[in-house]
Amino acid sequence: MRAPLHEPSPGEATALLHRLAEGDEDAGRRLFEVLHAELHGLANAAMARQTPDHTLQATALVNEAWLRLAGNCNGNWRNRRHFFDVAAKAMRSVLVDHARRRNSQKRGGGVRPDPLQEVVDLYSERAFDLLELDDALDRLAREEERLARVVELRFFGGLTIAQTAEVLEQGHATVERDWHLARTWLRNELEAG
Repeated sequence: MRAPLHEPSPGEATALLHRLAEGDEDAGRRLFEVLHAELHGLANAAMARQTPDHTLQATALVNEAWLRLAGNCNGNWRNRRHFFDVAAKAMRSVLVDHARRRNSQKRGGGVRPDPLQEVVDLYSERAFDLLELDDALDRLAREEERLARVVELRFFGGLTIAQTAEVLEQGHATVERDWHLARTWLRNELEAG
C-alpha cells in the first residue's frame, strides 16, 4: 500500500481541494498523494464485500475512481467530508460498471461457455448480484435518500459508522439506525426480486 509522504494535517486536504477548485493543477497531484492511503483503505473495504472471484483489485478501484473524480472536478468539493462522499459514489460507479461489463462478457456473443465456468458464474450470481443491489439502491434513494447515502458510504465507500456520521453530519445513533433500516429494506427488496 502506498502511503502519503507525511501524515496530512487536519485542514490540508480541504486547503488542497480549494486550491484545485481555483485551477492549481499541482494541488490535484498533491491531493492524490495526501489521500491515497485513505482511499486505498476504503477501496479495500469495498472490495472485501465483493464475491471472491471478483477480478478488480483495490488499487485499480482507487485509480479508476480517482480518474472519474479528477475528470469531474468542477470545484464543488466543499471540504474533505464532501470529497469522500463523492469518492464513495465514484467507487460505486466503477464497481457497477465493472459488473455490467463482466455480465455482458458472460453472455458471450455466440461463444460457447466452458461448463465449469457456467457453474462458477451461477454460484457468483447467487452469492451477490451487484447490479441488482445498484437497482435496489436507486429505488431506495427515490424513497429515502439519506438511507441510500448511508449504504453508499458504508458499502461502496467502506466508511465506518463514525466516518459516515461525519460525512453526513448526522449523529452516530442516527446513522446506526439508518444503516439497520437500509439493510432491512434492501434485503426485503432483493429477496422479493
